[in-house]
This record gives sequence, structure tokens and C-alpha cells, in this order.
Amino acid sequence: MFNLLWLQSAGCGGCTMSLLNAEGPDLITIFDSAGINLLWHPSLSEETGTEMRQILDRILTGEIRLDVLCVEGSMLRGPNGSGMFHVMGGTQKPMIHWVRELSEKAAYTVAIGSCAAYGGISAAGSNHTDATGLQYEGEIYGGLLGSEYRSGAKEKVVNISGCPVHPNWVTDTLVQLALGEFSEDSVDALGRPRMYADQLVHHGCNRNEYYEYKASAEQPGDRGCMMENMGCLGTQAHADCNVRPWNGTGSCTKGGYACINCTAPEFEEPRHTFTETPKIAGIPVGLPTDMPKAWFVALASLSKAATPERLRENATSERLIYPPTIHKRKR
Repeated sequence: MFNLLWLQSAGCGGCTMSLLNAEGPDLITIFDSAGINLLWHPSLSEETGTEMRQILDRILTGEIRLDVLCVEGSMLRGPNGSGMFHVMGGTQKPMIHWVRELSEKAAYTVAIGSCAAYGGISAAGSNHTDATGLQYEGEIYGGLLGSEYRSGAKEKVVNISGCPVHPNWVTDTLVQLALGEFSEDSVDALGRPRMYADQLVHHGCNRNEYYEYKASAEQPGDRGCMMENMGCLGTQAHADCNVRPWNGTGSCTKGGYACINCTAPEFEEPRHTFTETPKIAGIPVGLPTDMPKAWFVALASLSKAATPERLRENATSERLIYPPTIHKRKR
């Protein structure tokens, strides 16, 4: 069996809530089929109090093998490095101490969500709690465990980032680990599993035709592309949200919400509102990935000049006004 321990630190618990929506198959079926044994999870396990403490102690003494330590939520180092802002209930011991000790026993350590990976929402603003990620502090390599940390399998922390994570990003990664199919090439430069991070949210977006012609939404509810005016970062965000739908059918952009690039470090502090696209001389500051500014300006001008009236009108409407033209075959 592949033993998994899941701890929750500072956060909203949204990644666990998302994980419970795993489907086709469901979470428990996935674990059973991959031979994953859930030692403990704060929402899914029956053990509480003394029973849970005994599991942790048996791991630390080596009586129970720990194959993967999953940590959800950011690490609170405050005040003054003591970690006392977050003490694990019933232990009188800060969560950061438990994570440090258990990570030394784990074959793999996995950060679940952007809070655990990079600090996330908990690290935003003045960060009075001194929140950080497991091996990153925002974009800076280090975090709680430090840049030199390697797990028992000689691997860095695996950062399944997202706010929240897609359930299948977690289950696919855990199955990969359990089957011995993981390697350092399985993650990108920020430690994110490449099976989702090698995609862009832009891929598969149902607004791509509007993007191609730069037919842009101007206010919430409009059908057009949200990159130019509404703050959408889908052309820069590394995730497969529109290729691998959420809850079977959905995504942020499909629901009319701009992508905020929640899989990236420091997404929580864009220095402007999430629904605003900052511009210089009318050109969006955040250009699509791999797109030189001169090319974008030239292509945008050509695209706008060629925009069909159908798309121009539909882009600033809440409902479809003009359907595509029906072309009849010549006889």
C-alpha cells in the first residue's frame, strides 16, 4: 500500500472541497484502484484527538511508512518565527514543526493548492502571520522547508497549485506517485505537474473566436474576449481548465469570469483589480505567453479591421444576437 497523510494548515479548505468533487471515478475508487491508503485526512477520517496523534507519532518513530505527505494551506511562521499563530489542536505544537518533522519522513511531499505551494491568499497584503509556501515564498525559492529540502525519494516539493485545485490535478499526481511513474521531468520550473501546467487556460476557451478577432467584452456579462478590458489572464495562465472542465462542464471563463491565473505565484496581488486590464498607450501590459509586443500590436490591428459584424455585435451583448451565417451548397 502507498500511505498518504493529509494535513490542513492556514487556508479555507477549498482544495479539499474541490477534491471531493472528483468524478469518473470518485475519490475513494481512485485511491482503492491505485493502492493508496489514506492514513489520515481532517475531513475524511474517523480518527480524532489521541488516535490521530498516535498516527503521527508512529510515523515519526518509523513504525508507519509515510509515502506521501500532502499539505493544504500556507505555513504560518509568525509571530517572530515561533509558528504559534497556528498550533495543531491537542498537541501544543505549531503546525510548521509538524510539517518539518513529517516531511523528513515522507518519500514525497506535495503542496496542495497555491497557499501551500507559494503562500497564496494567506500571504497577501502586509502578511502579519508571516505566511509562506512549503518550498516557495511567492516567486522566491525557499519557503518553510528551504531550497535545499529533498524528500526521501530525493525530490523537491511537488506544487499542485491552483485556488482551488482541480480534483483531477491532485488524483492524477497521486496516482503517478503511487505507481512509481513520477520523475523530476514531471514538473515545470515552478514545481507544478506538467500534465496540467504545460497547457494554458486559453486552450479550449469558448471565447477564442472573439479573441482571434479582438472582439472584446466591455462589461461583466458580455460574450466577448475578456483579455483586453476585463482582466482575463487566460493567455498567460498555466492550467488546463478549459480542456479539462470543472464539475464535468464548467470553467471560470465559460461562466463569464476572467481568469486570474491562480496557479501562479503571487496571483493574489496583481496590483490592480482582478477585473481590470492594465494598459500602457492602449496596449495590455500582460501580453499572451510568447507574444512579442510588436507582433501583438500588428495582429490586433489586422484582426480588429477584419472582425465580422456578427462578432462585433455579439461581443458586447449578454445574449447571442447574430448566429453564424448558413452557407448553402451550390447546385
